[in-house]
Amino acid sequence: MTFQLHPRLKQDSIELGRFNLSRLLLINDSQYPWFVLVPERKDISEIYQLSEQEQQQLQQESSFLAKNLAEIYKADKMNIAAIGNMVPQLHIHHIVRYKNDIAWPAPVWGKYDAIPYTEQAIEKTKTLILNSVITNSM
Repeated sequence: MTFQLHPRLKQDSIELGRFNLSRLLLINDSQYPWFVLVPERKDISEIYQLSEQEQQQLQQESSFLAKNLAEIYKADKMNIAAIGNMVPQLHIHHIVRYKNDIAWPAPVWGKYDAIPYTEQAIEKTKTLILNSVITNSM
């Protein structure tokens, strides 16, 4: 059986591209620049279940993504988390936070209903991320 993205992630996100190990998603909530890395390995729910080499690759991808997002979006803070209580498939959230965003300083989960991106905003974000992050990836 091959890797399949969890239905909840598929429903809530837009695929932007791939790194060596992980798929890069954009959560469809325009209130926050919110990205998710999903290692393309089946039946993995925790980082320690990856091989040592895959753990290192995930760390590199996560750090690379966070640094680039912070620069591109001029973040006040990057929130990075692997929680997995609702979606058991291993995935790492990378959320650009601003001191003036609607949920600051609290976590974004469950605070407000999502406001989906417009098609134009999705295309703009895809282009930005593909040109600035994916193309220049490790």
